[in-house]
Amino acid sequence: MKKTLIALLLSLGSLSAQAALDPAQVRQLAAEDSSEKVAAIRQLTQTADPDAVRVLKAMSEDSLFLAGDKVVIIDGDKAFDGATGEAIKMPANPESPTVNNRIRGELASALAALKLFDADATVRLASAQKLQSQVTPEMAPLLARALEKETDAQIKALLVLAHAQANLANTDPAARLAAVQALAETSSPTIKSVLLPLTDKAGEPDDKVRYEAIAAVKAIDSRLAIAENVGRAFSGLSLGSILLLGALGLAITYGVMGIINMAHGELLMVGAYATYGMQTLFRAYFPNAIDWYLPAAIPVAFFAAAAVGVLMERTVIRWLYGRTLETLLATWGISLVLIQSARVLFGAQNVEVSNPSWMSGGIEVMPNLILPWNRIIIVGFAMFVLFLVWVLMNKTRLGMFVRAVTQNRPMAGCVGVPTSRIDTMAFALGAGIAGLGGVALSQISNVGPDMGQGYIVDSFMVVVVGGVGQLAGAVWAALGLGIFSKLLEGWAGAVIAKISILVCIIIFIQKRPQGIFALKGRFVE
Repeated sequence: MKKTLIALLLSLGSLSAQAALDPAQVRQLAAEDSSEKVAAIRQLTQTADPDAVRVLKAMSEDSLFLAGDKVVIIDGDKAFDGATGEAIKMPANPESPTVNNRIRGELASALAALKLFDADATVRLASAQKLQSQVTPEMAPLLARALEKETDAQIKALLVLAHAQANLANTDPAARLAAVQALAETSSPTIKSVLLPLTDKAGEPDDKVRYEAIAAVKAIDSRLAIAENVGRAFSGLSLGSILLLGALGLAITYGVMGIINMAHGELLMVGAYATYGMQTLFRAYFPNAIDWYLPAAIPVAFFAAAAVGVLMERTVIRWLYGRTLETLLATWGISLVLIQSARVLFGAQNVEVSNPSWMSGGIEVMPNLILPWNRIIIVGFAMFVLFLVWVLMNKTRLGMFVRAVTQNRPMAGCVGVPTSRIDTMAFALGAGIAGLGGVALSQISNVGPDMGQGYIVDSFMVVVVGGVGQLAGAVWAALGLGIFSKLLEGWAGAVIAKISILVCIIIFIQKRPQGIFALKGRFVE
């Protein structure tokens, strides 16, 4: 028993001796020459020793000192030997080694590389992601060791790329060729910038490797272009969703009453300011539930905009039915009143409406393509509102009356449909939907008194192109207009894109004035 215990103690002693770092390497961290420090950092990194993490982290935090010929780590009122980690007496006059920007960069890369051997997969993943832009040729052996031990597929894929980047400076052309071929499968702008120097003869003497690098850069460019176009299309989809929310109300009111409501954009503004008001209320009285201000703002914005719509219809618009020009001028005047009211109540400057935490971040589809959660949720919200409007228009008594008035107002009145009340309810519904559009718009744009001005023209274009009173036409026109405009902006700029879209719409209206979907009924003008 005694012999076994002695053997166990000896084996533990040998293990601790092996675990200790080389004192000469640790001492070199405090050398006067920066190149010697860099060499020491790289040597310690290659050991993949947990003690190396301890020493390098202390150096990065300015806790590493030189006391005589020994490197010590000082943590508060305690001191430790740099090589062994054992507690020692506090030195009298420790000197702090110079750590410049070059050294700090090397330390950051070294610590990221050493975390590849951490037991926590989350730490390893973060380290592998960070190394994508910090790989040096000296890391190749360490990355190879980490690659052999790694079992997580996502981390392993990142390590393959990092190892390939490290091998780009390998003296063996075959190794460089294999590295280029591995990197050619990515879609990262960072990898493209790494490969670009190899496309020139001065950067890569081997013809085979250089031609492979040129082909790799072209392949990455192609994938980057696809990702950019997909990103533009998605931005257009979110823009089209907001236009849809704005145009749904116009499609209903214009179809029922034939009114050109120039104040419809200000109804979006009312919904956006209602959202801002709910955010302010939650910050003041419910700070722990601030993330839920947005769901609470949805009904508030709807009824606030609907109330403004009812007030407009009852006080002004009701007396101007059948007089299109007067209605247009009157609603334009109302829009100016609403804008000035917003300036008086909230100020002329834009106000801040922040995204809830559950709408922050996004989904990374490709290295250069992230779909933001706020836009994804806006698209889903618009589709949900569209579904509710479809149910209302096709499955309820109110919807039947609205469709009847839209198709043949005199006949609907003759069979008992209260056309005057339907006008008010339809206007309230259209205004409320515009308020919901303001809720969505507040999450991706500034909220200010003039915010609705930029959407009223586009909303009218959606209604005209889609077909008066046609929900399906409004959907196709809104999404098509949003996506088409964003794609054109990426290729030709915002001004040329807007002009091109207007020209296309003018040509379309000349060829098909009834819109994408023609109004059905016996009384179609």
